[in-house]
Amino acid sequence: MKTDGNKKIISLHLRTHAFCVKMDNGYKEKIDLTKLPRHIAIIMDGNGRWAQEKGEDRLYGHYHGVNSVRSVVEGASELGIGYLTLYAFSTENWDRPMEEVTGLMELLVQTIRKEVPQLNKDNVRLKVIGDLSMLPPEAQREMNEALKETENNTGLTLVLALSYSSRWELEKAVQNIAMDIQNGKLNADDVNQSTLEKYLSTVDIPDPELMIRTGGEHRVSNFLLYQLAYTELYFTNDKWPDFDKEKLFKAVWEYQNRERRFGKTGEQIRNK
Repeated sequence: MKTDGNKKIISLHLRTHAFCVKMDNGYKEKIDLTKLPRHIAIIMDGNGRWAQEKGEDRLYGHYHGVNSVRSVVEGASELGIGYLTLYAFSTENWDRPMEEVTGLMELLVQTIRKEVPQLNKDNVRLKVIGDLSMLPPEAQREMNEALKETENNTGLTLVLALSYSSRWELEKAVQNIAMDIQNGKLNADDVNQSTLEKYLSTVDIPDPELMIRTGGEHRVSNFLLYQLAYTELYFTNDKWPDFDKEKLFKAVWEYQNRERRFGKTGEQIRNK
């Protein structure tokens, strides 16, 4: 009887597990395609810790993280998302151990070279924001070639934030505004939010409506600070190599179940 009881418990557990997997895979069907976020931004965190948990070096996690990038780009394209920004490398990341930085730059070159044909096949346009002058010459060449090769694609715009930080971006914007005022190209009295936005790296890119951070951390880490003013934030404990398009669908579904008020009351939004 005890054995039979254990079998029943195991059977129930397996049925429950199968149901949960089925539910997880059903988020895409739950999504309202008329209410998609136009722009999703993602902080891809947890590669190094994921690798260390498996007894591997940090670069092992970054290499596996490329599979997650591929899956998420595919998922965003399937939904019809307009813009997807991935925080690939921050200005602060240059302070990491040289071996990791060198490996990341090599991975960047390899990945761009390998993925451009698929981006073109999927009609994905590539853009980049950040201080590209900091990248090694080979990485700069590969990036510029990829930008040119995909510039006429009309589907998803994939934005890579490379050697990027929001404070760097704002500093450069203020410097350029000051220079244009000094040179008589701009009147100081005319500077407003609209003016500032034209000097940001994200000019012509809508502000993100959903920001996802993997890896269990709950901060924005100098990422799109100005642009995230009214963005819905979604944090998950999944480390980046474990994040895929199904989990992207779940995040979008949860986003659609939130009430975005932009300073108004809930009643105002519902009666709009």
